[in-house]
Amino acid sequence: MPHDLRAPIPAPFVSTDLRVIPEWIDGNGHMNVAYYLKAFDEGFDAAYEAIQFGFDMIERRGVSTMAAEMHITYQRELFEGDPIRIETQLVDFNRKRFHWFQQMRHGETMKLAATCEWMILFIDMNKRKVAEMPDDIFALISRVKEAHAHLPLPPEVGRSISLENKRRG
Repeated sequence: MPHDLRAPIPAPFVSTDLRVIPEWIDGNGHMNVAYYLKAFDEGFDAAYEAIQFGFDMIERRGVSTMAAEMHITYQRELFEGDPIRIETQLVDFNRKRFHWFQQMRHGETMKLAATCEWMILFIDMNKRKVAEMPDDIFALISRVKEAHAHLPLPPEVGRSISLENKRRG
């Protein structure tokens, strides 16, 4: 069984365990684009851990989640040694899909460095196909959605690549 349905749900989920390490620095002297995704993914793991929704579900329940689509925006450089704060919020969901949004901030200045929007699928690992989540997991994610409903939607939610897009002020 996932998370205790009576326990409070963080809104948003926050991860502060990451710092830009030397291996993540590229020829431009800042964090390479590939490591932004790695940091977002690790921040996502922290969100899942907070609700006991981790990889152990594969063994216990035969279910997991997998990314189907994502969109990253790069807004500000991060440099070696910078602390990273990842904020993760649930935008929407149904029985088979989750729409998550993350904001990466410099861990001290709180300036926005990047965003990542995800479409995550609920997977039956025995069939390795998209499946409907069981009622108890649906109830848990409903609680997450309820806890996150008051969070403002960042302007990057739903953004597509376009020459008309302007940088966030």
